[in-house]
Amino acid sequence: MSKVYLSAKLPEVAMQELKNGGLDVSQFEGEGLISHDELLKNVSDIDFLITPLSTKVDKEIIDAAPKLKLIANFGAGVNNIDTAYAKEKGIPVTNTPAVSTNAVAEVTIGLILALSHRIVEGDTKMRHEGFPGWAPLYFLGHEIAGKTLGIFGLGNIGSDVARKANALGMNVQYYKPNRLSDPEERSMKVKYVSLDELIKTSDYISINAPQTPDTVHKFDAAAFKAMKNTASIINVGRGPIVDEAALLDALKAGEVAGAALDVYEHEPEVDDGFKTLKNVVLTPHVGNATVEARDAMADIVASNVLLVDQGKDAKFVVNK
Repeated sequence: MSKVYLSAKLPEVAMQELKNGGLDVSQFEGEGLISHDELLKNVSDIDFLITPLSTKVDKEIIDAAPKLKLIANFGAGVNNIDTAYAKEKGIPVTNTPAVSTNAVAEVTIGLILALSHRIVEGDTKMRHEGFPGWAPLYFLGHEIAGKTLGIFGLGNIGSDVARKANALGMNVQYYKPNRLSDPEERSMKVKYVSLDELIKTSDYISINAPQTPDTVHKFDAAAFKAMKNTASIINVGRGPIVDEAALLDALKAGEVAGAALDVYEHEPEVDDGFKTLKNVVLTPHVGNATVEARDAMADIVASNVLLVDQGKDAKFVVNK
């Protein structure tokens, strides 16, 4: 009987599918995230590893699992796994793309609205201070209709953000290395611009790109200085795409009007400086934290394990 180890508690659908497939399943039962040492102790005799994107699977972990046939990552990104070394060892690594698209796009739009209408700031005020009563100039925010949204990264998630933003009356422009065709742009009602123009002309910048060597610190001190001082930045992509120290300085200096972060450069750590600013919204990496998305992700990782256990090819292999 093949052995599967889950390095985090997953939706029940995954456990049920694996057990129904006749596999021997065990999982990390501790609180918080599994430590590297704890993971190391549990992989020596396993055939399959299912792990969340918050858990590092490096060369040491891979070497400690000589029977390993598959690493199924619970998440779209795979920056936590040494995919190249896994390939050297003949171990496919899979991810869970597409199924979280709508959830992350909804959160992106939600963060834009939260910033523009000062929703989190207002909630805090009501809980701790109350308010003196309705007045014409009290606690003003901004409408997003008619504003320009610049999307950095127009993949599945960025494209869905664009569709939702269009429905709310925003003007959408985007930057990505490979421009869409003219019919695609017209169909999606998006305008291609250079990264420099996107930074300089957008009222809101939404980061919906993956982390690659080229995107790390793509938004740095120079980028923040080039932004409108009335503009806000939203990061639901990957934390290291933003130089957070530079962003914090820019917010304090008034070079950037606001920021909403769902991912962090040194996740799960968050710079305390952001917590003191009223024009910053912080969420705990909840982009795809919906029952619907997480169940779909659980189904993918379990199905891939079952496919490989049956001698078939896994889907969504990222290190071919």
